[in-house]
Amino acid sequence: MHASQGRSAGLGLALASAFAFGGSGVAAKPLIEAGLDPLHVVWLRVAGAALVMLPVAWRHRDLLRRKPGLLVGFGLLAVAGVQAFYFASISRIPVGVALLIEYLAPALVLGWVRFVQRRPVTRAAALGVVLAVGGLACVVQVWSGLGFDLLGLLLALAAACCQVGYFVLSDQGADEAEPADPLGVIAYGLLIGALVLTVVARPWGMDTGVLAGRADLDGTSVPAWLLLGWIVLIATVLAYVTGVVSVRRLSPQVAGVVACLEAVVATVLAWVLLGEHLEAPQLAGGALVLVGAFIAQSTAPKPPSEGPVAGSDGPDGAEDTGREGELSGRRTTP
Repeated sequence: MHASQGRSAGLGLALASAFAFGGSGVAAKPLIEAGLDPLHVVWLRVAGAALVMLPVAWRHRDLLRRKPGLLVGFGLLAVAGVQAFYFASISRIPVGVALLIEYLAPALVLGWVRFVQRRPVTRAAALGVVLAVGGLACVVQVWSGLGFDLLGLLLALAAACCQVGYFVLSDQGADEAEPADPLGVIAYGLLIGALVLTVVARPWGMDTGVLAGRADLDGTSVPAWLLLGWIVLIATVLAYVTGVVSVRRLSPQVAGVVACLEAVVATVLAWVLLGEHLEAPQLAGGALVLVGAFIAQSTAPKPPSEGPVAGSDGPDGAEDTGREGELSGRRTTP
């Protein structure tokens, strides 16, 4: 009974994480359209979340000595890179399209496993890649010469590439006797990401008057500070924390499957709140991207001959495979 209750609570937390992450782009785009630079929105999001997570970072300050490379890499790629490229992309293309492109990340991770780590992958995983790429072709309407801004698409693809760094770094040291605490890594990732973005975004040139004004949410005027508060507290802090806790209550695969709802949530919210309508072929393509991403993410690579490793098949494959999602219970999207 206790295990069942824990699993139900974990499922609820995973759903909360997916919904929280899914609303980030919808809240950010009106701020960008109101006059804030995308990089300034990213800086506000990451710096605000870093301040909230500061007590967690202090509690796990030993990570600075034990895992400096992991923390720097996580801050650069999983926080600064993903957020900056994603927010820059949604300033040029619809939120749902940008997030669906990010769902190429599991397919790109398989490319890393196959061609960089030189480990074979299963046929089912390869099928997931094909489905994801085919679905993406429908989303961006390749038959009409790309229906969206090319630079926006490239920025979203860059976010997906940074997401690969998230998955790869998430797996580092997961099988050690004293693994890095996920919450500590997230806290320091936010702090390092905020420092990097301070240099890149140069927030001292930000038009702070936008935050004191109002933003347009598909014809509805809302306070800009309210949207920023949602981005920092709900779409970043709450999303990461609930994601991490959900992984500890569920198997990582289950949490990863639930996280796929993020793209659906973002697309539906963008449709309802921003008026970003997608055509039937694009919706079908988005479904293919999600199915392909799910297969690619949940299918374990074949183990090397010397024995099972993280992410491999085998008696403990279910546990090992999901370690790449251990830090958040999802991938991390903006």
